[in-house]
Amino acid sequence: MIRNISDTALWAAIYRARESERKDALFQDPFARRLAGERGEEIAKAMLVPERHAWSFVVRTLLFDQIVMREVGRGVDTVLNLAAGLDARPYRLELPASLRWVEVDLPGLLEYKQPLLDGERPGCVLERFPLDLSDPAARRRLFGDLGLRARDALVLSEGLLVYLTADEVGSLAGDLAAAGGFRRWALDLMSPGLLRMLQKRIGGKLAAGGAPLKFGPEEGPGFFAPHGWKPVEVHSMLKAAARLGRLPFWLRLLAMLPESTGPQGSRPWSGVCLLGR
Repeated sequence: MIRNISDTALWAAIYRARESERKDALFQDPFARRLAGERGEEIAKAMLVPERHAWSFVVRTLLFDQIVMREVGRGVDTVLNLAAGLDARPYRLELPASLRWVEVDLPGLLEYKQPLLDGERPGCVLERFPLDLSDPAARRRLFGDLGLRARDALVLSEGLLVYLTADEVGSLAGDLAAAGGFRRWALDLMSPGLLRMLQKRIGGKLAAGGAPLKFGPEEGPGFFAPHGWKPVEVHSMLKAAARLGRLPFWLRLLAMLPESTGPQGSRPWSGVCLLGR
């Protein structure tokens, strides 16, 4: 069912739609069902990921929402959303009208997304740039231009880095650090242990569609230090899910264990990190 990496955006949108339809929803994304479409449901069924694992998609979305709102409250003037996929935050979050929100993703995905949101009004200034982020020269030109125009920018890369090699992530991190106005970077990360677990469970289906799982650095958030970035916040998704009441019973004891914010090794760990220059 996964034909290419853009199909993973349809898959993720289904979990936002299902959460939004709960009576006790942690967030509301009224556009997710429309954006995911029937194919999103088909992909979710074909991936054979039990509903009890939906918490990771839900908690990741909420943690990114919270970081965005805190950083906007702090005074961020630009948000750069890399591999934006079917994210609808400019439409569903209460953002200042003066905020500049920039979405970057593959041309085909943006061409699919745009008509589905025609007639909807974002709460801020929204721009979309069709771009293959694996093209270093093209992304450096874009980052250079955006970095010059931004005073204090927040970069988002939700659900992106796991599909890149360590060298590709390092190169991307260096390019972002070289752009003057990019001050903070929110990303999600997993341990080598969790990466191996997911490669075994669902990696074959993703790899068959050209989206193999690759990145789970031994160093944890410290991976980014040589590339110009240091951790400001590190949020364990397991612990966040436990606080929010979204964790399955069989994982609650694991969430009670003490946890560092550094390397996690073979431990199945995932987190949302905010990095600073």
